[in-house]
Amino acid sequence: MKTSWRFVVLLILLLAGGIVVNSWSYLGEAHIERKPLKDFPSQIGAWRQVGGDQRFDNETLSVLGATDYLMREYRSEQNYRGNFYVGYYASQRDGATYHSPLNCLPGSGWTMSNPGRITIAPTGKAPFEANSYLIQNGGVKEILVYWYQGRGRTVASEYWGKVYTVLDSVRLRRSDGAMVRVMVPVGNSEPATVEAAAELAANVSTVLPEFVPD
Repeated sequence: MKTSWRFVVLLILLLAGGIVVNSWSYLGEAHIERKPLKDFPSQIGAWRQVGGDQRFDNETLSVLGATDYLMREYRSEQNYRGNFYVGYYASQRDGATYHSPLNCLPGSGWTMSNPGRITIAPTGKAPFEANSYLIQNGGVKEILVYWYQGRGRTVASEYWGKVYTVLDSVRLRRSDGAMVRVMVPVGNSEPATVEAAAELAANVSTVLPEFVPD
């Protein structure tokens, strides 16, 4: 008798799950309002934009697969120069998804060392963890900080980023999100450069929800 009830409950759950998945497929992604990344502020905190936005060629764009992206440089009052990149994906259901720096940068000639996590502390928001690396290409050394953001989550782990994307796709009908990256050339002091990268990351993260919705 108990086995029969378990079978009935399991059947009901499978049918309900099938109905939900099919309904979500029929309804598609929820529509989320956002600002285009080209409107990202030219000044964030003490950091000001230097030069124009950098654009990718068509071949790179086809590989990237992003709905929207931004790459530009900022300079701080302490004369640190930071490269800021964000690649936004309106939907990740059809295979378009984040490109991890762990794959892209080594392919561009960068070596990566000193892997770790760094705490980013935005003003007025909860602190979060991001990935941190020392990267080098020839004689150029930089501090790399990156994380995944969207749907009210900010995570360092690519694995958990994908898990949350699947869960939110069912629960919220949303799979939108972004990979956010900051790179700052190492100056006279590596610890001071890490602090500068964390400061730039904190500043951009406070503005990002207008462009990468919570």
